[in-house]
Amino acid sequence: MKYENIIAKRSDKTVYRDGDLKIKVYDENTSKVNVLVSALNQAKIEETGLNVPKLHEVTTHEGKWVVVTDYIEGTPLDVLMRNNPEKLDEYLKVFVDLQASVHTKRAPGLLKIKEKMAMKINQTNFDDALKYELHARLEGMPNHVKLCHGDFNPSNVIVTDSGDMFIIDWSHATQGNASADVARTYLIFKLAGEDEIADRYLSLFCQKTGITRSYYLRWLPIVAASQTVKNIESEREILEKFVNVVDFE
Repeated sequence: MKYENIIAKRSDKTVYRDGDLKIKVYDENTSKVNVLVSALNQAKIEETGLNVPKLHEVTTHEGKWVVVTDYIEGTPLDVLMRNNPEKLDEYLKVFVDLQASVHTKRAPGLLKIKEKMAMKINQTNFDDALKYELHARLEGMPNHVKLCHGDFNPSNVIVTDSGDMFIIDWSHATQGNASADVARTYLIFKLAGEDEIADRYLSLFCQKTGITRSYYLRWLPIVAASQTVKNIESEREILEKFVNVVDFE
């Protein structure tokens, strides 16, 4: 493998392309557990039959963990949305259909979303009373075993020249109630300042599933609380607003 053509840099990794391969080289301080869990998630998702990059290898290079997958040639859906605003509704419908198809799949062995959210709530800086309310809300949510992406946003959908769509970045995948996954995507749009797109997205999901908007938004305080543990100062105000709202209509 060649570590020459850098295609992306993140806070915890550098991403290279070598022909048809995508090579993620993690920072030396990155947890071995996190790298291996992410790779295992990828392998489990491959078995669902969804269009995802194939995992080829987990190795090390110069003391750093390396994960090698297919490189998917194409354009991220968020780029297509920005470049073709007249097609936004069309793209959003495709986006919703794709996420709904994810929720029809099962991936036994993935972390349960309720367990992950409970851990995140415990890691927040909120007072005990608010943590108790969040845990109570979480405990009251129905138990499902649907596949949830955990970071389903247009930048994680690659559209090839032939129109095929591949879903990337499964490091946050869990199994559980798909409504949490929808609330998470809604929050991603809101945090990006794309309020109108967030509302159109949620309306389309409600139309597709027949589930009410308020049911999806019952998860919003929980997913907002989980996001606060990243300690991104620019997000703090809006996240606290969502966490402290008791009910969404």
